[in-house]
Amino acid sequence: MTATDVVLERESMTYDVVVVGAGPSGLAAAIRIKQLANEKGQDVSVVVLEKGSEAGAHILSGAIMDPRALTELLPNWKEQGAPLKQPVTGDQMLFFTQSRSMNMPHFLIPDCLKNEGNYVISLGNLVRWLAQQAETLGVEIFPGFAAAEVLYNENGSVKGIATGNMGVGKNGQATEHFQAGMELHAKYTIFAEGSRGNLGRQLIAKYKLDAGKDPQTYALGVKELWEIDPAKAKPGHVIHSLGWPMDSCTYGGGFLYHLEDNKLTLGFITGLEYSNPWLSPFEEMQRWKTHPAIRHYLEGGKRIGYGARAITCGGLMSLPKTVFPGGALVGCEAGYLNFARIKGSHAAIKTGMLAAEAAFAAISAGRQQDELSSYPEAFEKSWLFEELQASRNTKQWMKKGLYLSSLMNGIELWLLPKLGFKAPPWTIHNKVPDYAKLKLATQCQKIDYPKPDNKLTFDRLSSVFISNTNHEENQPAHLTLKNANVPVEINLAKYAGPEARYCPAGVYEFVKTEQGQDRLQINAQNCVHCKTCDIKDPTQNIVWIPPEGGGGPNYVGM
Repeated sequence: MTATDVVLERESMTYDVVVVGAGPSGLAAAIRIKQLANEKGQDVSVVVLEKGSEAGAHILSGAIMDPRALTELLPNWKEQGAPLKQPVTGDQMLFFTQSRSMNMPHFLIPDCLKNEGNYVISLGNLVRWLAQQAETLGVEIFPGFAAAEVLYNENGSVKGIATGNMGVGKNGQATEHFQAGMELHAKYTIFAEGSRGNLGRQLIAKYKLDAGKDPQTYALGVKELWEIDPAKAKPGHVIHSLGWPMDSCTYGGGFLYHLEDNKLTLGFITGLEYSNPWLSPFEEMQRWKTHPAIRHYLEGGKRIGYGARAITCGGLMSLPKTVFPGGALVGCEAGYLNFARIKGSHAAIKTGMLAAEAAFAAISAGRQQDELSSYPEAFEKSWLFEELQASRNTKQWMKKGLYLSSLMNGIELWLLPKLGFKAPPWTIHNKVPDYAKLKLATQCQKIDYPKPDNKLTFDRLSSVFISNTNHEENQPAHLTLKNANVPVEINLAKYAGPEARYCPAGVYEFVKTEQGQDRLQINAQNCVHCKTCDIKDPTQNIVWIPPEGGGGPNYVGM
């Protein structure tokens, strides 16, 4: 018996609203719908699906949080025990050369990058808390179930989703543990999968939601959590850096945030439009830690967490249409992150709320599976739209190189507001997707990275180990190739096999066969679900699909 033999035997359940993804946007949507239903005395059923083993298991962010949207959603969050415990106490913006750092005067830091009133948090812990609030309101949350398929009505509208089959072996045959996926039907389905969501990507293509928009652009964030010497702890202190180890043509920057309890969260963000195929975002992050300004805090400490995640950062110019018959995209699924502020959780919560309000109004009016046009209309009247409008060129300028982008972003984010402009009077467009920016290996200088010392710098496998990543080994590969010959014949031959370097988890490895030929080995067990391969593969030959629910990283305190 094969798994496909029983696909028609799937059971189904019907809800008013199905939410895909228990991140900040999905949970905000679920909470807001239940709030409105309770206020009106209506019974509106809401279910949230989460592919991680629990809410928060796959959540990764810096993170500094602007509590504005959270306060709108749950005004009494402090009294309710939300895990926003460490207010920001100070900001530094540093420019690095290899051995020195220059501190930008505070008055020159744009207001959008100042963090007074914000909090240094673990976004994973906040999501776990939001899940508790949602369940208290009557939201059903199903962790460990990956939404694997969008279901459509005959008229082309979204009917709901189906979860993936469980207990399918590597050979595609059903094992003795086989369980068919479940169909969840809804009046409206809200997609909140995060950056480069598998179903969101399909919906954007099917409904041509990105027509007339700039190509979406991404970055990869590689993050570590450290426990440091108490004498070096500065709770609430925030550092951002530009410059080294990136060259002037490649965007990248670091962050270092002091949490409470002698914890330090730090990481490096690399723009995925980089052109040199020899570059490794993971190795750049390790190299960045050796800078004296960063090394100082880490020496004598212990690394206790690791993770990586793609970041959707095209902003307003790349924002797709967010509604279609029967559903909506929210949060980083759509790309609402404000890259100028290096913040997205407040935008995720706000857009989850706006979509929820549109869905509740439609359900109350007796509608279903039509287009929630009031959601994007409400967004365009919101404070979030004004915020994204003001920074709409930020990432586009960064593609122009360090010096020009620093000058122009300084003008747009610092000077123009002082002159009374709410947003720049010009717009910069990007027409080339990130994967198409990669040059041939012969056109670029090879980068030789130093070996890890296992005290300050580490390798990929030891890093993945502390991300608590695990997948059921006997299952079909969730990292699929459209053409098995492309990795060797094109990627290796022309680009020196960049997948072996851009993956921060050691999933892709070129090895020799017994006959001495090259082949690509995919170590799917290592995958931390960052989606970089799906974004940066120069031939767009790699397609990331959800593994069995519950697989992947299990981040703690990240």
